[in-house]
Amino acid sequence: MHTPALPRQFDRPLPRAIAAPRPRAGGLRGGALRGLVGLIVPVALVALWQWIVERGIYSESQLPPPLEVVAAARELAREGDLWGNVRISLIRVGWGFAGGAGVALGLGLIVGLSRFADALLSPTIQALRAIPSLAWVPLLLLWMGIDEAPKLTLIGIGAFFPIYTNLVSGIRQIDRKLIEVGRAYGLRGPRLALGVMLPAALPSLFTGLRLGLAQGWLFLVAAELLGSSAGLGFLLIEGSGSYRSDIIVLTIILLALIGKTSDFVLHLVERRLLRWTDGAHAGS
Repeated sequence: MHTPALPRQFDRPLPRAIAAPRPRAGGLRGGALRGLVGLIVPVALVALWQWIVERGIYSESQLPPPLEVVAAARELAREGDLWGNVRISLIRVGWGFAGGAGVALGLGLIVGLSRFADALLSPTIQALRAIPSLAWVPLLLLWMGIDEAPKLTLIGIGAFFPIYTNLVSGIRQIDRKLIEVGRAYGLRGPRLALGVMLPAALPSLFTGLRLGLAQGWLFLVAAELLGSSAGLGFLLIEGSGSYRSDIIVLTIILLALIGKTSDFVLHLVERRLLRWTDGAHAGS
């Protein structure tokens, strides 16, 4: 098939001023300032927490002071329980998120490319999306037992829906002229999907990936209810069973910190891959 040539005016290199965006002056300083501003609310919350404890609004058994939570972290780290549970939860979320993202990517491309697949699959997927996470627990136990498989599956279910929804939405918002250009150059089917549609939908896909990762951490605690003997969800349940409010608060803080850190790492990947978009330069 003859490939159409580009018009002469588009064959010239871009002017230097617009060929590649230059890094903003003071970007590092602006990032550091943004980081310091982001610390204001956490520091204020810790101060409010200490004030509530000192005023006796809650007893120490209900809300331990910050230093007791730090002491509980040191105790668990000394006994070897802290990092072992963190590592196991990280592995579970990583594998579950990868599985859910893979299925969402495949189905999202199929539904985005085919109106028939959209009509066939979308109603069922949207109905499944409405099922609460805990409703899957007894069914997964019956199907898969109490090993790792049901935990990873539940995390994958949580990650799947935001990724799928955002990818399909991003594909549907692609400029039809871009698709027509791809077809004019002989791209069809998988080549069109991977060469044109997926790159054009990357901003929406990364939004879904970040939401899916956050959802994976939300589903982690429910997943670790499935006969788990390790992990942050298990640590949370164990602290509740032994009335150790310091361990409960510590686990909640760890989930927040690790979830934010993993989101930040994914945001860095997004900024690197999407340097050509305006949104890539926005803060996380």
